[in-house]
Amino acid sequence: MKAVAIIIICLVLIIAGVYAVKASNKPSDEETYLRIHIRANSNDAVDQSVKYKVKESIVDFMSPALEGVKTKAEAMEILQNNIVAMKNVADATLAQNGYGYKSRVSLRKEEFPARTYGELTLDCGVYDALIIELGSGEGDNWWCVVFPPLCFVGEDKDNVEYKSFFAELYGKLFGN
Repeated sequence: MKAVAIIIICLVLIIAGVYAVKASNKPSDEETYLRIHIRANSNDAVDQSVKYKVKESIVDFMSPALEGVKTKAEAMEILQNNIVAMKNVADATLAQNGYGYKSRVSLRKEEFPARTYGELTLDCGVYDALIIELGSGEGDNWWCVVFPPLCFVGEDKDNVEYKSFFAELYGKLFGN
């Protein structure tokens, strides 16, 4: 019985050690995430309202191009190649809704405070981000994450794959 307890303790320590090594090699949020911010012209209700219409237009336009993207670098390249097209989409949405101002679209590094999106919290720091400023861009913003995809995802939620480190380890150790 004592030998079994020692083996279990050793296994727990090995698992904890493997997990600690994996966690220490984890890239930072700034290296992992590509954010998007759409900044309204002002905090007036009409400017805030059109911000969401622009968001819908941009997400609808870019989702097919970003589908299946495997790396942040690939997502950034696709966005960079579509800067002018995204500006045209944003400007068209503004014009269709009767706004006289235009947008500015850029892909750049920018400092952000800590933010929470559902169960995901991003630390404060300097992130690569797609920035869409409407008019003066001085109003509140809508934000999300382009990569890994949180905003630019299809409606097929049945193909989500869940993984468990401990279940995989158990399968490797005991052949299940």
